[in-house]
Amino acid sequence: MKSFACVGLLLLFFVTGFIFKNDSGDTDWTEYNGDGARSHYSPLTEINKDNVKNLKVAWTYASGGADTAGNRTQIQCNPIIIKGILYGVSASTQAFAVDAATGKEIWKTNLSETGGSISRGVSYWTDGKQERIFLGAGKWLYSLDAKNGNAAVNFGRKGRIYLKDGLERPGADDYVLSNTPNTIFKNIIIVGTRVNESETALLGDIRAYDVLSGKKLWTFKTIPEKGKPGSETWLKQPARELTGGANSWAGMAIDRTRGIVYIPTGSAAYDFYGGNRPGDNLYANCLIAIDAATGKRLWHYQLVHHDVWDRDAPSPPNLVTLIHKGKKVDAVVQITKQGYIFVFDRVTGKPLFPVTETAFPIKGVPGEQLSKTQPIPTLPVPFTRQSFTEKDLNSFAADRDSLAGIVRNARTGSAYIPIGFDMTIFYPGTDGGAQWGGAATDQEGIMYIPAKEVPVYTTLRNKKSVADAKGTSSDKLYQLHCSACHGADRAGNHDGSYPSLINIEKRLNEKQVQQLLMTGRGMMPSFSHIPVAERQAVVDFLFNKNTDKQIVSTQKTQVPYQHTGYNRWFDRNGYPVSEPPWGTLTAVDLNTGKYRWQVPLGEYPELIARGIPPTGTDNYGGPLVTASGVIFIAASKDEQFRAFDKVTGKTLWTFKLPAAGYASPSTYSVKGKQYVVIACGGGKLNTKSGDQFVAFALP
Repeated sequence: MKSFACVGLLLLFFVTGFIFKNDSGDTDWTEYNGDGARSHYSPLTEINKDNVKNLKVAWTYASGGADTAGNRTQIQCNPIIIKGILYGVSASTQAFAVDAATGKEIWKTNLSETGGSISRGVSYWTDGKQERIFLGAGKWLYSLDAKNGNAAVNFGRKGRIYLKDGLERPGADDYVLSNTPNTIFKNIIIVGTRVNESETALLGDIRAYDVLSGKKLWTFKTIPEKGKPGSETWLKQPARELTGGANSWAGMAIDRTRGIVYIPTGSAAYDFYGGNRPGDNLYANCLIAIDAATGKRLWHYQLVHHDVWDRDAPSPPNLVTLIHKGKKVDAVVQITKQGYIFVFDRVTGKPLFPVTETAFPIKGVPGEQLSKTQPIPTLPVPFTRQSFTEKDLNSFAADRDSLAGIVRNARTGSAYIPIGFDMTIFYPGTDGGAQWGGAATDQEGIMYIPAKEVPVYTTLRNKKSVADAKGTSSDKLYQLHCSACHGADRAGNHDGSYPSLINIEKRLNEKQVQQLLMTGRGMMPSFSHIPVAERQAVVDFLFNKNTDKQIVSTQKTQVPYQHTGYNRWFDRNGYPVSEPPWGTLTAVDLNTGKYRWQVPLGEYPELIARGIPPTGTDNYGGPLVTASGVIFIAASKDEQFRAFDKVTGKTLWTFKLPAAGYASPSTYSVKGKQYVVIACGGGKLNTKSGDQFVAFALP
C-alpha cells in the first residue's frame, strides 16, 4: 500500500504540477511558488481571517552566512516542503533541510563554489524511490540526495553541471548562474540562466537535462541561427556570434498535463543600446511556449520589440483557468515591469484581451534603430501608473521647485521613451512595476500583484573606445567598467543593491578585490574578459594608487555608448520624488480585466507620525494566497510581515521580522497543523541583513 501511495503521489505531481496532500495526509509546498502553475496558492484553511491575528512564532532556523563585514547579504528563497521536511537555501547559498514542524536541522551543504550568488530556492524530483534536490549556485547546477544533501555523483561531473558549457560565443565573458529554481517535467530538468547584461554577455539558450545522468536532452536557442525562424528579426548576422543575452532568468511555469513549459526571456545585450543588433530581436523579451519533452517551440509572443530599456519580464508566468466570454479558458498570464498584464490562451497563444501595437517616439541616439510600435494590452488594466511628469511630483518632497525644473527638462511622460544624452526617466522604475517575486492567483481567477513605483533616471554618454586611445587613466577605466552600477562618485546607489566603494580598503584588501573582478559575486559579473592591466588599474583607482598611469588597451567594442546607472530618484530626505503610493498590492479580476482593489504595501513610521497616510515602500518578494481568503506577504522595506483580506485588501495582521523578508512565503501542514514560513534575509534597500527562516502557526 505504501508503494502504491508513492506511485500515486508521483503521478499527481507529473500530471497536475502540484501536490497538496502527501501520503501522510499533510499538505506540502512542493515547488517554487507552490506549484507548476506558479500560483502562490494553497488550499489550507486552518489559518483564516478570524484567527490570523493569533499567529505566533512556531520556530526559527538560523541558516548562516549573513553579512558580518558591511557587505550586505540576502535571502530570496521560497522554501519547499515535502513530507514534513523543509528544503531551503541560506544567505551564503548553501542548501539545507530542516524538520518542517520544529526547524531542527537535518543536513546542510558546504559547497565551496557558489560564486557569491543569491538563490530563490531549490527544485525537487522523485521517482518514488530516489529523491533529488537541484540547486543553482555560481556557475554550477548541483544535484543532491534529498535524504542527506550529498552530491548525486552520477549526475554530470560528479554531481554538478557547468552552466557555461554551450553558451560560449566570441568575445563573451564567463558570467552565468541559475538563481531561480528550475522546472521539472517527468525525468527532465529545464534550466534557465542569468548572464551579463553588457556587450560581453554569453548566449541565453534554454537547456534541458536528464535528472539522473545530467545528459543534455535539448537546447532552445533564444537567439536563432541564421536561416532559422526568428533570425529574420536580427538584421545583423551572425547574430549568435555578435550578441548575447535573451536568457530566461525569471523562472518558468509548467502545464504538465499538456507537457508545455512557458518561459519568459530577457533582453538582448547590451540592455540600453541596440544599434549593434537592429531588428525586433526574437526571441528576446518573449513569452515562449515550448514542448517540454522535445524543446520544440509551440508559440511565442514578444512583449517588447528591440528592448533598450531593460524591460524584460521579471517573474514566472501564472497558469490559471478563467471565465472568458462565458467559457472556461486555460490561460497563461505574464506581468511586466511596466505594470502591464498580458493574458494568453495557454494552447494557442492568442491574447484573450486585445493588445494594440502602439506608436511611440523613435528618435534615439545616433546609430539606434527603435521599433516604431510596442504592444500595449487594452485589458487587464495596468497595476501601476504609466506616466511621470512634473504634476506627479511628491507634494511633500524636499526642494520640490528645483525638482520640478529638472523634470520639466527631462525625457519623460510615457512608457517607451528613447534614451538620450539628457536625463531619461523610467516610470515605473527599471526593476518594476512588477518584480521577481511575481503574483499570486486563486481559484476564482483573481490575481494579487505586489509592485513599486519609484522613478529611475539615466542618460547615455559617448564611450570613446579604449582600444582607440593612446592611453587611458585608471579613473576613466573605473568610469567605463564600474560607474554604471557603483556610481561615478563610487557612492553606490540609494538602496544598497550596488554598494559604495568609498573606503573599500576598510572591508577588503587589494587581493580580494582582484578576486572579485575575476569571479564576480551576486549581481556583479566577472571582469575576467578584460586585460589584466585594466583590472589592475581599476584596483589602483579604488585604492588611490598610480592614478596618473596611462593604460593602453586592445579591447574593441560595437557599443559606442554607456548608460549612467540605475539611479532611483529620491529627495534629500530619502523619499521617492513621485507622489505615493510607492509600493502597492493590487487585486485584478482576470476574468474581466478590471481592478478589485489596490492598497499601499509598506509604510514609513515617521511619515505616519506626521499624519501622512501609508505611502507604501519599495519592495521585493511575492505573495501567498490561501483558500481561507488570506494573503500573506512581507517584501516591504519596513521589515513587516502582513496578512490581508483577499476580498477587501484590509490588513488583518502584522509582525515585525528580525530582518526584512525580501522573499515569498510558503505554507504547509504537518500532522494537521498549518504553518507559514518566510525567509528573513534583508540586505536590499539599505536594510540590515539576516539569516533566519521564521515559521508561524496558531497556538
